[in-house]
Amino acid sequence: MTTILVTGGAGFIGSNLVKYMLNEYKDYKIINLDLLTYAGNLENLSDLEDTENYKFIKGDITDRELMTRLFSENQIDQVIHLAAESHVDRSITDPEIFIKTNVLGTQVLLDCAKSAWTTGKDEWGYPTFIEGAKFLFVSTDEVYGELGKEGLFTEVTPIAPNSPYATSKASADLLVRAYNKTYKMPVNITRCSNNYGPYQFPEKLIPLMISNAIDHKTLPVYGDGMQIRDWLHVKDHCSAICTVLRAGKDGEVYNIGGNNEKANIDVVKLILSALGKSENLITYVTDRLGHDRRYAIDNTKITNELGWKPSCTFEEGITETIEWYINNANWLKKVRSGEYMNYYTRMYGSREVLNG
Repeated sequence: MTTILVTGGAGFIGSNLVKYMLNEYKDYKIINLDLLTYAGNLENLSDLEDTENYKFIKGDITDRELMTRLFSENQIDQVIHLAAESHVDRSITDPEIFIKTNVLGTQVLLDCAKSAWTTGKDEWGYPTFIEGAKFLFVSTDEVYGELGKEGLFTEVTPIAPNSPYATSKASADLLVRAYNKTYKMPVNITRCSNNYGPYQFPEKLIPLMISNAIDHKTLPVYGDGMQIRDWLHVKDHCSAICTVLRAGKDGEVYNIGGNNEKANIDVVKLILSALGKSENLITYVTDRLGHDRRYAIDNTKITNELGWKPSCTFEEGITETIEWYINNANWLKKVRSGEYMNYYTRMYGSREVLNG
């Protein structure tokens, strides 16, 4: 059985990924590491509490002592690194925490994984690693910066991030690359477009608009709302991550997109229409500083080399997502009130869970 460390596994993408992996692959043991900051919700995974090949550990990826213990005590074979501060607006007001978590945390994880996996040296002096080792870093299309009206991001598009968040992810992205080039450490990097789907914290566009529309509150739209994003359903993202983990060529970068370019205002209007709400709820607000106008992903490489392509159209995915938020009103209520953050205390108290 392969033991996989998933960092940030109580977040939106992470919790969906943990569930997907345990459902699809019976040869995986998943260790979920999450600090449970505001966007980490352990209730997302409450149905896995008694699952034999799943364990949750609360911890900070910047804590080198803890990460060293984690690797040594759990015989981790692979890492899927998702843990990150990820909201652009928050990075504009507080860049420092993004640098600490996203850059320093990634470097600590890389060091601990390299140390745990090294078996010796080859004839040229490079480290050799345990069989099957892999460090998969989940990055973002925002590292590429901004597109014009035409064109798509490919894996060879120069990195040119424009926000503190994107810069912190680009820095981590390049660190992972460097560990492959310098130490020949087995790594992959994935760069995804905007995710949406169940369990997304309601500060991002789609869940915020759905939750506000349900409650008949105003829907704040930045600028003219014509910022264009490529929307990727989180289930498609999970399947792509697993495809790269199992078949990705060492050292390669793979773009993951949904082939669903939409202007923000069109997404908002679609949500209002689906919920039978008036467009009068839309309120245009001052645009975000340095707001990138357009992102779009070229999936050609991952499709041609690994056979992956998105399966969910935006129309199907947004309908499913809206229905999920309607049917999970209690989840949304707890997230808005902050009550969800008490779940860890109720389940674990002050008990040490590293050896649990």
